[in-house]
Amino acid sequence: MKYVLMFVETEEFAEELEAMGDLEREDAYAAVGRWFAEHAGKITHHTYLAPAHTATTMRLRRGEEPVVTDGPFVEGKEVVTGFAEIEVADLDEALKTARSWPACPIVEIRPVS
Repeated sequence: MKYVLMFVETEEFAEELEAMGDLEREDAYAAVGRWFAEHAGKITHHTYLAPAHTATTMRLRRGEEPVVTDGPFVEGKEVVTGFAEIEVADLDEALKTARSWPACPIVEIRPVS
């Protein structure tokens, strides 16, 4: 079964990352690299998203012209910063994989239909 793990960064996490020294930040990034290496057999696709301020949002309304705005759909304290699509046996295995994520404090897990 396929699931998408969406990695959600909070303002607090971003501040902590920014406050880290160079070596501590490198260690944090290395932990993410190790996580991807450890789960490479399950990961079918992954990417890091550009920052939320680079987003463009299009609102589609039936019978009306689309409205295009610069920026994310909502300004929030939590932002999806990347995702990984995984292929695992079931939700329990997806949860186990997500539980070991070493970075952003929130991982949203959704089945792929």
